[in-house]
Formats: sequence, structure tokens, C-alpha cells
Amino acid sequence: MPHVPDFSPFAAAYAAARPSYPPDLFEWLARVAPAHDVAWDVATGNGQAAVGLAVHFDRVIATDISPQQLANAAAHKRVEYRVGRAEASGLAAGSIDLVTVAAAIHWLDLPPFYAEAQRVLRPGGVLAAWTYHVARLDSQPLQDVLEAFYMDVISPYFAPGVKLVDERYETLELPGEPLEPPPLWVSVRWSADQVLRYVRTWSGVEEYRKATGKDPVVAIERAVKKALGGDAPVTLRFPLYVRASRL
Repeated sequence: MPHVPDFSPFAAAYAAARPSYPPDLFEWLARVAPAHDVAWDVATGNGQAAVGLAVHFDRVIATDISPQQLANAAAHKRVEYRVGRAEASGLAAGSIDLVTVAAAIHWLDLPPFYAEAQRVLRPGGVLAAWTYHVARLDSQPLQDVLEAFYMDVISPYFAPGVKLVDERYETLELPGEPLEPPPLWVSVRWSADQVLRYVRTWSGVEEYRKATGKDPVVAIERAVKKALGGDAPVTLRFPLYVRASRL
């Protein structure tokens, strides 16, 4: 069983600081899914993906092991939040059109999760997982600051599963027939303060604080502001790394 950080203590901060996903992603998932009756969003966190799926699916079941994360999830009339594990959903066999895992499959015990996904998906159903890398984006000055902080300061404090994210999910092996997604980007408009709030939600930062009693983000505050050219919000984009297959 992989080590999974406990995101519960900063669930509210995570909900406020983490970016949402682009509509183009959910439109593509809806196109490749065999039907639009029910989607299952695994390790939903605060429901960033679940509410996007609800635009296209009649019903979204969104599960997470953290009640605190779900308490901070965005309400939607077509989304049902449940506390539950990825490998034991309690869903009926052959009842799901699409299974998604947003920025979280690297925390899962993959063999039992894949078995559960295959059990609940109807024939031709789709399994999709995606992530962005917390330190890689399209602003080179800011990326230089965040990558140095990530590699030189925080990297030893991330759990081993983050290696899959470092590899852009390229080494992730999904069951089924691979599907080819279009190029996709997460886009935000953030100030320096918002970037710093986002960095403080990194699991490695939280583990650093626990180990040392210090906030490592203070050391990059000035550099982040300089990289963005001041205090005003700017548009930033993160490449989205998507893997999907038809089962």
C-alpha cells in the first residue's frame, strides 16, 4: 500500500488555492465515454473534477477517504459525495460510464483499484487519470523559482508516489485500450500571494513543516513576486498530463 499524505488538515486551503480543470477536458471525456449516465470521480478531494463532470453526466458519484476534504467540496445537484476507498467503491458492477482520477492516481494502490474500475465500468467504459506538475508552467521566470524550490528544498519530503507526477504520468500503465487526448492546459489568473498560497498546499511543504517546524515558503516570497513582475495578477498555464483507456 503506497504512503498517502493526510490532506485533511489543510482541506480548506486546498479548496481555495488549487486550480480547477479546463472545460475542454470534460468535453473530451464526454465524447469518448459510451454514455452519460453515471461517472465515478475517485479521490475527488474538494470536487474540482466532479463539478466539471456534472456538466456532461446525469449523475456523478465522487468519493474520497477524507471527510474533511469532502466537507470543503463544491456542492452540485448532480454530484453525490461519499466517503470511500478507491479499491472498494460499493458501486454496482457494470454501472459506470466513466471513472476519473484527478491529480491523485499516484496515491492509489493501483492493482486493486484497477480491478475495481474494471468491475464497475460497463463494456466500453473509460478510465481516465490526469495531473499537472506543481512546479512546471508556462512562465519561465516563475518556473525557475518553483523548480529550484521543488528540487533543492522540498523534493526529499514528498512521498514516493510523486515520482509518477515527475514523470508526467508517462510511466503509468492503465488497463484497456489507450485513448489519445488532445493537448490540454490548466489556466489561472494569480497574484504572487495566490501563488504562495498554492505552494503552501504542496504535500511536500506540509511534510517539511512537520519535520522542521518552519515554513519553507517564506524563503521564496520575494523571488515569486519578482518573477511575476509585482503584485498584480497574471495569467499562468500548467500543462495537463492525461492518460485514458477504454475497458
